[in-house]
Amino acid sequence: MVIAIGFEGSANKLGIGIIKDGEVLSNCRKTYVTPPGEGFLPRETARHHQTHIVKLLKESIEKAGIQPHEINVVCYTKGPGMGGPLVAVALVARTVAQLWNKPLIPVNHCIGHIEMGRLITGSSNPTVLYVSGGNTQIIAYSNHRYRIFGETIDIAVGNCLDRFARVLKLSNDPSPGYNIEQLAKQGKKFLPLPYVVKGMDVSFSGILSFIEKKAHEYLATKEYTEADLCFSLQETIFAMLVETTERAMAHCASNEVLIVGGVGCNERLQNMMGIMCEERGGVLYATDERFCIDNGVMIAHAGALMYQSGFKCKWEDTFCTQRFRTDDVEVTWRND
Repeated sequence: MVIAIGFEGSANKLGIGIIKDGEVLSNCRKTYVTPPGEGFLPRETARHHQTHIVKLLKESIEKAGIQPHEINVVCYTKGPGMGGPLVAVALVARTVAQLWNKPLIPVNHCIGHIEMGRLITGSSNPTVLYVSGGNTQIIAYSNHRYRIFGETIDIAVGNCLDRFARVLKLSNDPSPGYNIEQLAKQGKKFLPLPYVVKGMDVSFSGILSFIEKKAHEYLATKEYTEADLCFSLQETIFAMLVETTERAMAHCASNEVLIVGGVGCNERLQNMMGIMCEERGGVLYATDERFCIDNGVMIAHAGALMYQSGFKCKWEDTFCTQRFRTDDVEVTWRND
C-alpha cells in the first residue's frame, strides 16, 4: 500500500491531492482568478499560491481522513510551468517532506496528466492529446518513453483561447476557455480562419493574430457576433487537433484516444474527437474538470508510480525547471 500526496502549482491552479493505491482520497484546488481582460503574471500567481497553500494542505489531509505519518511519499511538480509559482509550491513540498521525514519525488506535469487520465478512464495504451494553457502535444508511448509525435510550434491552444477571451473582455471565472466554449454554443455564422497544420505540428499564433485584428472590425459592423467569432475559432483549432491526432493514431495502429489537460474539458473538442474515433472504429477517453484541469492528485498518482518502480531522487536534485519535456522522462513503471 502506498499513500502519496501531490503538490501542483505550475500555473494559476494551486492543487493538493492525496491518493492511496489508485483511490483518490482528496483533490483540493484553489484558482487564481484575474479581472476580465487580464492574464496572470508569475509574481502575483506565486503570491496567491503562498497565501493559500497551508490552508489547502490542511484541507486536503482532513478530507483524506489520514495523518501525515501515514503518507509514504511527497510529490511535487518539477515542471514545465511558470517559474515563480513552481518554486513557491515546491518549497512547501520540500519543507513537509523534511518535517515528515518522507522521500520527495519531482514529477513532470505532463506525465501527471497522462497517468491520471489513464487511471480514471481505464484506457490502456492510447494516443494522447495533451491540450492546456501552456502545452499542446500529440503523444504515444513506446519503449519506456512518452514520445511526442506532434506539438505546437508557437503558443498552446489554451493560451490562444485565453488571449482571445481577453480581446472580448470575457470573465476569467471559472476560466476564459470555459466562457468561450459557452459563447461558441450560440454561434451561427462561421468566419473562415487560417488553418495551420505543418506535418504533425500545429501553429496558433497566426490564427490568433488574424482573429484579433478582425474582431473589432466585424463586431463594429455587426457582420459577426462575439458568439460567431468564438464558434469559428473553436471549430478551426479543434479541427487541426483532430487531424493531427488521427494521423498519430494511424501511425501507431492505435484505436484509443485520451484527451488530457485543461482544454480537454471542452465538450465540443470531445465531440469532434469522438466522431473521428467512431469513424475509425476507435474509442475516445476523456475526464471531467476534476481531473482535466491541473490538480494535485495527478502529481501524487504519477509520483506514486515512480516511487513504486524504485525511483529515488537526491535532495540536491529536487529543483524546478520551466522547460521539462514529456519525452525527457524514462517511464520505468510501464513494461508494455
